Amino acid sequence: MAHDPLHPTGKTIADVLDFARKRGCTMLDIRFMDLPGLWQHYTFPIRRLSVECFEEGFPFDGSSLRGWQKINESDMLALPDPATAFIDPFMKEPTLVLIANVVDPIERTPYPRDPRNIARRVETYLKSTGIGDTIFFGPEAEFFIFDNVRFSQGINHGYYYLDSKEGAWNTGAEEVGGNLAYKPRVKGGYFPVPPMDSLHDIRTEMLLTLGQLGMTPELHHHEVATGGQCELSIKFDTLTRAADNIMMYKYVVKNVSRAHGKTATFMPKPLFGDNGSGMHCHSSIWKDKKNTYAGDGYAGLSQTAIYAIGGILKHAHALCAITNPTTNSYHRLVPGYEAPVNLAYSGRNRSACVRIPLAGDSPAAKRFEYRIPDPSCNPYLAFAAITMASIDGIQNKIDPGKAMDKDLYDLPPEELKEIPQAPGSLEQSLRALEKDHAFLLKGDVFSQDVINEWISYKMKHEVDAMRFRPHPHEFELYFDI
Repeated sequence: MAHDPLHPTGKTIADVLDFARKRGCTMLDIRFMDLPGLWQHYTFPIRRLSVECFEEGFPFDGSSLRGWQKINESDMLALPDPATAFIDPFMKEPTLVLIANVVDPIERTPYPRDPRNIARRVETYLKSTGIGDTIFFGPEAEFFIFDNVRFSQGINHGYYYLDSKEGAWNTGAEEVGGNLAYKPRVKGGYFPVPPMDSLHDIRTEMLLTLGQLGMTPELHHHEVATGGQCELSIKFDTLTRAADNIMMYKYVVKNVSRAHGKTATFMPKPLFGDNGSGMHCHSSIWKDKKNTYAGDGYAGLSQTAIYAIGGILKHAHALCAITNPTTNSYHRLVPGYEAPVNLAYSGRNRSACVRIPLAGDSPAAKRFEYRIPDPSCNPYLAFAAITMASIDGIQNKIDPGKAMDKDLYDLPPEELKEIPQAPGSLEQSLRALEKDHAFLLKGDVFSQDVINEWISYKMKHEVDAMRFRPHPHEFELYFDI
């Protein structure tokens, strides 16, 4: 396949118009984000692309989107951001994509429930505090690639069935052409070469496609779990652009998988009894082109970074409602599967929820990694919330206590009980967010309306939806009572 860039080299409106003309684009696709975290889009003939459209925007109905407008105030306006332009690598017709910010069509003010607007507001707020002028995020989103996925839910049934040619459960299966074995064992998928790693070429195609879209690819590899768990790595970026990149990342992973007759999911815990998928988030705050997290303290961090960690640990329960926002998230956050359930920080130690990577002596590389988040989150909201917790820690000089350099998965019970744990359910996280969200409201980054809608939506459509339905495993436990 060709690997020509699918994005303009410049970021101005003129650059975008010239790029679309030279590449023969026939269609224009406008994308934006609903509140829970799925990309939405609508498409026009390319003649709608003009200098004026970046000011006038594109109208749409916001009442049918999850967590958005009421029907009596449904009209919204999408203003495309020229810096986000790229050509869709999967559409038959050459299609220019622009990610948009959503505004009120009357007031022309940023829509408070638009997740991308929230991400942009936190970047503005960071500058206003004087703490820094830029925060960088390097998210590491894991996912599964399956060959067959079936699920259904009704009044008299509820089931799911997943299959993968790589699944350890298929070592004895009859397969077309014969069973060729080489299937990663449970917890045995980390780094084996082909033929055990059967997804190498697919991941390479994904990584190269991300490069075409303007990201900087760094590596790809098979992940720990059997059944096709994978990870791609791309270079860090500023907060809003890092969230844009995650959305493009998910889009590419899903569509390349589909092109190969497979399907990908970013569910945190699709398989019982093996590792789930996380989205570890590396971050650092910079000011005047200097990394404020570099210093001579613990693991080479500054006091500023230590306070930021203090803010994250203090607000971890509330953060989980945003960074781990599904009921499925809490099937991953259990001991025994490398899940970061212990609310502590440590250097090089993956059993703590905040890890300081061994990144050499360069001040530019100093950062910490928050390991609790998972890829079911809305990245704009998750990165914004992590940043607000970090800022709160710095402003209030929150002490995270001593670092924990032991293997926290192997502590005796009397020591482990002294270490706070991540919430055990989405409902617990949402209740924590109800009580602890003042730090998110600073600078009008999150509004009280957004917090209320988030909690209400999640409780009604996810927590209660699960609570009201019998679980398939309950028949195993209770049918013969």
